Amino acid sequence: MTLIRWLLGRLILSLEFITRPKPLLREKKEQKKVNSTTSKLSLYQFNACPFCVKVRRHIRKYSLNIELKDAKNCISYKEELKTGGGAHKVPCLRIDHTTKHTEWLYESDEIIAYLKQEFPLS
Repeated sequence: MTLIRWLLGRLILSLEFITRPKPLLREKKEQKKVNSTTSKLSLYQFNACPFCVKVRRHIRKYSLNIELKDAKNCISYKEELKTGGGAHKVPCLRIDHTTKHTEWLYESDEIIAYLKQEFPLS
C-alpha cells in the first residue's frame, strides 16, 4: 500500500508540473499590492494531495505569493495546523486579519472561492 501511495503521489506531482497554468501577469505596482495582501496568507498542505494541487494551481494562475507549509513532513507546521485550525486536515488556508483575528479556511473549493473573491482576474 505504501508503494502504491508513493507511486500515485509521484504521478500527481508529475501531472501538476506538466499541466500547470501560466501565471497572470500584472503591472509591478499592482503585483506589489497583491504581494502585500498575500503576506498575511499561508497554505498548509501536503505535496501530493490532489486537493492541495488544485489550490496550488489557482495560486499559480492568479500569481499569488502565498507561503506554502508542508503539514505532513514538518512537525511544527502540523502542530500549528492542529492547534490553530483544530484539525490536521489539508488544504487549509490561514488568513491573518488585521484585527489580530486568524481565520482557518478548509476545503479546496472554499479556498479557491475566497482567492477568486479577494484577487479577481482583471
